[in-house]
Amino acid sequence: MATFVLVPGFWLGGWAWRAVTAELRGRGHEVHPVTLTGVAERAHLAGPEVGLETHTADIVRLIEVEELHDVLLVGHSGGGLPVAQAADRVPERVARVVYVESGPLPDGMSQFDSNPPEERSRLRAQIGDGHLLPPPAFDPAADPENLAGLDPATLALLRRRATAHPLRAATDPLRRTGGRAVPTALVASTIPLEVVEDMIAQGHPFFAGLAGGRLHALPTGHWPMLSEPTALADVLDRIARD
Repeated sequence: MATFVLVPGFWLGGWAWRAVTAELRGRGHEVHPVTLTGVAERAHLAGPEVGLETHTADIVRLIEVEELHDVLLVGHSGGGLPVAQAADRVPERVARVVYVESGPLPDGMSQFDSNPPEERSRLRAQIGDGHLLPPPAFDPAADPENLAGLDPATLALLRRRATAHPLRAATDPLRRTGGRAVPTALVASTIPLEVVEDMIAQGHPFFAGLAGGRLHALPTGHWPMLSEPTALADVLDRIARD
């Protein structure tokens, strides 16, 4: 069976993977859900110095201390950046990086850069001189595509448990050392695979790094670990067995 390390996206802790973790463990896999520094039960550790390197170290140290090998390193959304860096730092321990609603951004690009200019300006005005990125309202009327599949109870859970995210994790650029490349896979929920394939072919920075990777569709909203945990576990189990 496989060894999974599950890294959540912005504003979420390891709690978001609870149902997926139970499903995968029930199938015999070893699973390590991660809460990154400064978020969820580790929110008290947030500070202006916490950034992408901190979160990369969180993942690398878990892999090293737990003596994990042949890891399927899963990064959801904004978690895609620290898993990309972590795989670059310890490629000999990672069998595959799985991007869930994410992708291997190119060197020098930050998660913040992936937003259009008007959204970056809005967020900068909202944050001011602070060092935390506040969670969104999670309003399905305003964001129906990303919140698709979340029932009222799950939406309430998301609003209740989401915490502000260290800003530098979003604004720090991705930096690879140029070491051995690790195989990749993608689980796409809000973007059809044919669109992803076209973007890969065009060399789009969001997905160019997935060329040659395994692509899987899981149509739902942006948080499939909450909207379709069993289906997401099915896809991850399939990736582990390929």
